[in-house]
Amino acid sequence: MNPALLYLRSRRVPLALSVAIGGVTVIWTLWLIFSTERDAGGLTVVLTVVLMVGVLSTTLAAPDESLERTASIRWPWRRVAHLLGVLAVVLGVLLATLVTGARFGPAVLVLRDAAGLAGLTALGACLVGAARSWFLPVGWTVVAAIFPQPTSLAGALATWQAQPPGNRPAAYLAAAFAVAGLVAWAVAGARNRDDV
Repeated sequence: MNPALLYLRSRRVPLALSVAIGGVTVIWTLWLIFSTERDAGGLTVVLTVVLMVGVLSTTLAAPDESLERTASIRWPWRRVAHLLGVLAVVLGVLLATLVTGARFGPAVLVLRDAAGLAGLTALGACLVGAARSWFLPVGWTVVAAIFPQPTSLAGALATWQAQPPGNRPAAYLAAAFAVAGLVAWAVAGARNRDDV
């Protein structure tokens, strides 16, 4: 069998993709049916992004990380490709809705939140393992989406996921999470379950 297919199957990527795309399809269909607006609300977009990232975070580790660490394979570039693939799936699925009757956008908001949350999830995988890596991004995003604080710099940073697309501090923080998560996960990989 093709090594790339083995890699994807060992991380349960087909299942995670099915669940992520299925979840977005349900949200998109509900918005299309019940909303009078074509553009999905900001809260809906933010929560849809975090749903996809949370579901896809389960693919950040194989069932036996210890076994993989003993393999004589260069993992950093594979990990980078994997995380960029997660980002591409989120962006591809949500930005494809921009030409439909229910749009999840604007593109800048989707890109900022997807990149920042993917990076934050990757940092979580390094610190607490892939199985728990979604806890902080999902919890933080739900609170930020429900209680956005746009009046001050500290408030904008604390609720960066729910800020308007043009908010620079939110964009800078999301970029910092994206880069830090990508680098940390590429170098260290997911923390072993036995170490957590």
